[in-house]
Amino acid sequence: MLNRRTLLTTAALATVPLALPQAALAQGRKDAMVIGMTLEPPGLDPTAGAAAAIAEIVQYNILETLTKINADGSVSPLLAESWEISPDLRTYTFKLRRGVKFQNGEPFNAQAVKFSFDRAGGEKSTNKDKRTFANISTQVVDDYTVVLINKEIDPDLPFVLGQATAVIVEPKSADTNATKPVGTGPYKLDSWNKGSSLVVSKWDGFRNPGAAKLNKVTFRFISDPAAQAASLLAGDVDAFPRIATRVVPQFKNNPQYQVILGGSRAKTILALNNKRKPLDDVRVRRAISMAIDRQKQVDTIYEGHGILGWGIPYIYFQDKAPTAAQLGPYWQYRPAEAKKLLAEAGHPNGFETTLFYYEYFPQMSSQVQLVQSDLKKNLNINVKISKLDYTTFYGRYAEGKWDGMAWGFKTGYATGLDEQTYQYMHSKSSKNYWRFSDPVIDELVTKLRRTPDRAEQRALTKKVLNREHDQVTRMWMPYDAGFLVWQPYLRNTGSLALRRNDGYGASTLARLWIDK
Repeated sequence: MLNRRTLLTTAALATVPLALPQAALAQGRKDAMVIGMTLEPPGLDPTAGAAAAIAEIVQYNILETLTKINADGSVSPLLAESWEISPDLRTYTFKLRRGVKFQNGEPFNAQAVKFSFDRAGGEKSTNKDKRTFANISTQVVDDYTVVLINKEIDPDLPFVLGQATAVIVEPKSADTNATKPVGTGPYKLDSWNKGSSLVVSKWDGFRNPGAAKLNKVTFRFISDPAAQAASLLAGDVDAFPRIATRVVPQFKNNPQYQVILGGSRAKTILALNNKRKPLDDVRVRRAISMAIDRQKQVDTIYEGHGILGWGIPYIYFQDKAPTAAQLGPYWQYRPAEAKKLLAEAGHPNGFETTLFYYEYFPQMSSQVQLVQSDLKKNLNINVKISKLDYTTFYGRYAEGKWDGMAWGFKTGYATGLDEQTYQYMHSKSSKNYWRFSDPVIDELVTKLRRTPDRAEQRALTKKVLNREHDQVTRMWMPYDAGFLVWQPYLRNTGSLALRRNDGYGASTLARLWIDK
């Protein structure tokens, strides 16, 4: 299979006719850094919440995983030293790193791994990858050898084990991780002033004492766009990933600031219950899709910088991101054709349905409301919206206990080709959360996972993508690309630009330093 890669839109370093903030230079901070964040995490346990803000602070920095995802998309050992995979791709034997301790002094060992994975797949788990871990039987061979036996073939398991949902927790402190995470990483939680800031400090007991360049990192939560800009201009904040798009022009032509337009995998979904009437009729699904103005979402909600949304990462089937024209006739905004098709399906006067969602990021509520408006205006479909807390949302969404529509996302990270295709699309896969069943897709994804030739993989993947868009099994929606702005004295920012604070490969925070 292809390695995972980052899907970033490379953008020119940008640049603003303002003086370098002398206040920042005067502070003389060389061992402390302040990072601005638009959202405050609801908790600090990435195994119990879907918010990206949790992983941005915790993953690789405080809590670590068996494997790590590198900037080139490859996977390497982290808390594991090595692993072996059985020929049937179901059994993984991990050799663990020796001499590692948790921040409360407890030893890292195979029992901690088993506890973490059993907990992640347990009945009460709210882990975003619960189904993955529920399929795994974890067996302890000795203190430093653990065997994972999967019920299903999972070629992407080493990648999944490098994600935030797979962090290894210390058993005695696991229940308090939401407020006081205890991990094996180079940083430990110092303080959390809710509504304002969170501070992590270098942990002296880390196995590699020289790894962290910064003694302290403060995450400052600033939701107001004007305040975000002011914090950078005053030098109170050193970097601001995912800053509000509307303030970027203040920095874009100033050589004293650096601006990158990031990119993202398309991962926002308008999901339909393909098993329930009238959504089991492909004509109804096609009509709904053509009645939604996706470009309007890009232009308004994401201020022209959203990613259109197409599903499988394009690196697996072509060299450049798809254009709107390449996404098939039912992806296009054609309200007149949509109304005609819905009438042909027996619903000339529309119908009523429901949609539930969890506000994963601030723009989501506006995006949901735009879809509701489009469907009412163009098809007379009345959509009753329910906004849920994460635990309720996850239980309903991932278990398929819903009718009508859901506004959600892939509940795993799903950036490996097998996970993107077979595991999320085959009708018999436990990860097919949307419960759609299409014999053509089943045949294609089964053949794909048995095809080693990359050229053939690309051709088959394109057929899978085309079939999904033709049958409208799920509707991919635009997603925010995001901007990162940072001060000129910040060094080694590459990984921060690649993937926020929880950068590929290891702690991004540990690699950053300030040159003043």
